[in-house]
Amino acid sequence: MSVKDVIKTSVYESLAGETGLQFNEICLILILACVAGVYIFFVYKGFSKSAFYSKDLNVTIAGMSVVVAAIMIAMQSNLLVSLGMVGALSIVRFRTAVKNPVDLLYLFWSISTGIICGVGLYVLAAVLCMVMTVMIGLLGKVPASRAPSVLIIKADEGIDYHELENVLKKNCSYCHQTTILTRNGETEIIYGMKTKDAGALVKTMQDVKHVVSVHYLEHDGEVRG
Repeated sequence: MSVKDVIKTSVYESLAGETGLQFNEICLILILACVAGVYIFFVYKGFSKSAFYSKDLNVTIAGMSVVVAAIMIAMQSNLLVSLGMVGALSIVRFRTAVKNPVDLLYLFWSISTGIICGVGLYVLAAVLCMVMTVMIGLLGKVPASRAPSVLIIKADEGIDYHELENVLKKNCSYCHQTTILTRNGETEIIYGMKTKDAGALVKTMQDVKHVVSVHYLEHDGEVRG
């Protein structure tokens, strides 16, 4: 048999699906992918912020590894199926908005785990899960930079700006005037600032002459540059 005949035979077997995995190998791949998906499920649940946590998204992330592993099995067993998968996946568009950018990390983690399990690299999948867990845990403990708070002051026309600045300098470690608006005899001033005692600052501001109201807004997010 010539080399050309061997190549033809292998191609025909691939088209016919005769190069697939055994039943026990398929079960092992899917079970390990499922275990990895469940592991990612609990990692995501444990480390994600409560404000952004979505159980539906978490279940999707967990099931993604199993689905991708099944796709990898199908692509290995049949050449026509692999070509069809490539064509089908190339035209799929997902329009669901991801609220937290970290969710993309978990999605790619789950997809990568499914691919790795699908090709039989189980040790690599286990190492990937351990490394990702340690990395997410360590980076999650790094404190985020605190964003400046917002102070909104409404006052009459006779407000003394020098007095305002003196009060802010005494009570704030950082202060920057961002907006000033005068309308119908009333002035609205907005400051970006940082203070250790917001209650004392607001109380002091209310005692300043011609100040009508004081609003203090705490930023609940993180600094993004």
